[in-house]
Amino acid sequence: MKLKIISKSGILPEYETKGAAGFDIRAYLKKDFVLKKGERALIPTGLFFQIPEGYEAQVRARSGLAIKNGIGMVNGIGTVDSDYRGEIKVPLINWSDTDFVIHDGDRIAQIVINKYEQVDIETAAELSETERGQGGFGHTGV
Repeated sequence: MKLKIISKSGILPEYETKGAAGFDIRAYLKKDFVLKKGERALIPTGLFFQIPEGYEAQVRARSGLAIKNGIGMVNGIGTVDSDYRGEIKVPLINWSDTDFVIHDGDRIAQIVINKYEQVDIETAAELSETERGQGGFGHTGV
């Protein structure tokens, strides 16, 4: 599977290790951006994807930024659909108690490409029974 990419910076994302599931994407900024404590912002990457039909790009937080600096993604994981052609932007949030400076070229998120299938959605009067039933959060144990 090939992923066509336009990169305004001229730098293509790459997998950092042979076993990496995702490739890092970088901030594309004209000047440093200060993400204030408690603030959220949409950070541009200068990347545009042509994702093959039947695939999605999942934008995920970088664990190093999260644990070292308290920087994460507002929506947890973002999905980029195969028919989207706009710039990839990352909705970051600063959960820490100090401001965080993002520099042009900083690795701010990672992308994992996944295959998916669409389903036929239909209404039903009832659903089949299971052992779990309607047991929700924490129902199966600690």
